[in-house]
Amino acid sequence: MAYDLLVKNGLVVDGSGMPSFHGDVAVKDGRIAEIGKVRGEAHRVIDAEGQAVAPGFIDNHCHYDAQVTWDPLCTFSCYHGATSVIIGNCSLTLAPVRDGDHYALAQMLSRVEAIPIEALEAGVNWSWNTVAEYMDALDKRLGVNVGVLIGHSAVRRYVMGEASQDRDATGPEVEEMKAIVREGMAAGALGFSVSRNQGHFDLAGKPLPAIVAPTEELFALASVVGEMGTGIVQCGGGTLPEMKEDLCSKLSQVSGRPVVYNNITHRWSAPNQWKEHLSFLEDTVSRGNRAFPLISPRSNNTRFTMLNAQVFDRLPAWKPVMEGTPQEKMEAFRDPAMRKKLRLEAVEGADVPYNAFSRRWDYFFVTKPVLEKNQGLKGKSIAQIAQEQGKDILDAFLDLVLEENLETGFELNQSGGDEEAMAQMLTSPYPVIGLSDGGAHVIYDAGYGYSTHFLGHWVREKGIMPLEEAVRKLTFVPASLFGMYDRGLLRPGLAADLVIFDPDTIDSLEPEEVQDFPAGSKRLAQFSKGIGYTIVNGEVLIEKGEHTGAYPGRVVRNSAYQGSNGR
Repeated sequence: MAYDLLVKNGLVVDGSGMPSFHGDVAVKDGRIAEIGKVRGEAHRVIDAEGQAVAPGFIDNHCHYDAQVTWDPLCTFSCYHGATSVIIGNCSLTLAPVRDGDHYALAQMLSRVEAIPIEALEAGVNWSWNTVAEYMDALDKRLGVNVGVLIGHSAVRRYVMGEASQDRDATGPEVEEMKAIVREGMAAGALGFSVSRNQGHFDLAGKPLPAIVAPTEELFALASVVGEMGTGIVQCGGGTLPEMKEDLCSKLSQVSGRPVVYNNITHRWSAPNQWKEHLSFLEDTVSRGNRAFPLISPRSNNTRFTMLNAQVFDRLPAWKPVMEGTPQEKMEAFRDPAMRKKLRLEAVEGADVPYNAFSRRWDYFFVTKPVLEKNQGLKGKSIAQIAQEQGKDILDAFLDLVLEENLETGFELNQSGGDEEAMAQMLTSPYPVIGLSDGGAHVIYDAGYGYSTHFLGHWVREKGIMPLEEAVRKLTFVPASLFGMYDRGLLRPGLAADLVIFDPDTIDSLEPEEVQDFPAGSKRLAQFSKGIGYTIVNGEVLIEKGEHTGAYPGRVVRNSAYQGSNGR
């Protein structure tokens, strides 16, 4: 038999966590045909001597819902070895949608996930109404595989219109929502996403529909996923509700399905909370609950200007200021009375939510001064600048912001910066590694490289776990959790999603600003090093950092859909 592709002489790390071995992987018709010492011809042979051959990584928390319609590669996840991405998280999706209601969904996605509304309006060619139609539209041209979650905010908006952001649903409205979730699951969606993140608003400052919904509505809709016998429930902002009232565990119990929620991390604003969370998690899992937090292995360094910052949005006095026009912001920042209110929350330590601004001005850095006279401030923290200038911290910050018309570039580390804490969380068997937020926060942060950073920094440099276990956490674990049963392992008969990389050099590169979004919008790009090939369904998608021109991706659908359609 002539194979389509033969990867020879590689270090096969098969995703199971078992010891790696030197061998070959043969591919035929998009699936793995043979593993071991393979004999036979192939249309293409890749010599992987000195390289690891692993299942493609699964980027399990993305917001490419709009971007995938104009960028079927879902850049830049595929450059970091991701062969599959999962979209529709945190209740935010572009389907279902009624004709004429497109802007309502787009502006929710824009505000929460920091995607320029101009790019969404120019880039998305709406050709669907239902979840099924949306998935079919995506399935026509994809670079990577895409799994879709059904978003609660979109479902609620579809049924209730503007009232979805103001009131509880009636009984008939809940039944209509359940029918939509049922139809979406029957069409192959991987699950249903909700949100309890009280800091998520639309461009008008109104809370997302999913946040307005009472808990009973979440349980009713999650139960539909259970009826289907497949899929997961994803919960944005689930950490505090889980720890306070077992919300995610209860969602799992009601649905009988796994629940994945955001997230476990070390936060400077609550430096011991991760320990409590990890202990809590160990207890809930020991009692048989299937509610698992995501964890990003990278420090959360957010880049922004005060024209577009979100880091202060959860501070009550700051929120209305940050929603204003640039001129209104500058007027507020000049007002001594307003500065006093802002200082109380951001500097002096008024009681604010634990995941709001950390008040760690020593982790708040100037990255791009605008004026020539201020270039010496680059790389300095606001705390350092205030000390050098003999000013109050907030005055030093706002004086610079005003002097440069809100355009100064900043970088802030809010979370994930304590490496000892991070190592303990990453080596725990319960958190699920991922949370790239690919496609979101496009001008603030670039999280695409969580996998390459994990393998480079944490596995190679820090040695916190064997390579085999690290690959298992990036492949088999998310594939199993999200019901992608034919991916995440190198086994004959399974989908031929592969990544070939150099364990000695793999890492993520520094983000760089590009202007390649619709309407000329900017975003942060991030590439990797050490990734030789990203192979999707048996076809090479990325070869040595370049797209081959192939579009081998598919919409990944749940097991119930595959069974009913004979797949």
